[in-house]
Amino acid sequence: MSGFRIRPAGPGDGQVLTDALVEAASWNPNRPRTRADVLSDPVRLRYIASWPRPGDAGVIAVDDADSPIGACWFRLFPADRPGLAAVDGVPELILGVRPVWRAQGVGRALLRETIRLAEAAGHARIALSVERGNFASRLYVSEGFTIVSSGDTADVMVRASR
Repeated sequence: MSGFRIRPAGPGDGQVLTDALVEAASWNPNRPRTRADVLSDPVRLRYIASWPRPGDAGVIAVDDADSPIGACWFRLFPADRPGLAAVDGVPELILGVRPVWRAQGVGRALLRETIRLAEAAGHARIALSVERGNFASRLYVSEGFTIVSSGDTADVMVRASR
């Protein structure tokens, strides 16, 4: 593998975001989730439904052949229909990278650019949900996210603008 680049996520990228959503939910090789399992979850589907809605923003990583290898985006949900990282008034972030590209800086680059987009859109904080044991939690902590609440299997983390 060689390099990658980051590009904005646009209206035609629904399938790319869907693939990244599946990757994000399927991080644990000891508890695999099929694509059908992930896409049958109505809460997870809300992260990609009708992409993009006003206020949505994100980025996609592509390899040298221009094939998508990961994506990161945020979406704001109403208080009465939160996503997995319910912090009222705070956009929720999703990050998914193909396994072969993990631990090579792709996720960090996507995360940093999405945080930049959220700040440029006027969001002082951004939230995410990460299952306990997910190696990505180390990335989130290193990029300034802190745990604000914990459920049975996952933590909600928030990062404030610097």
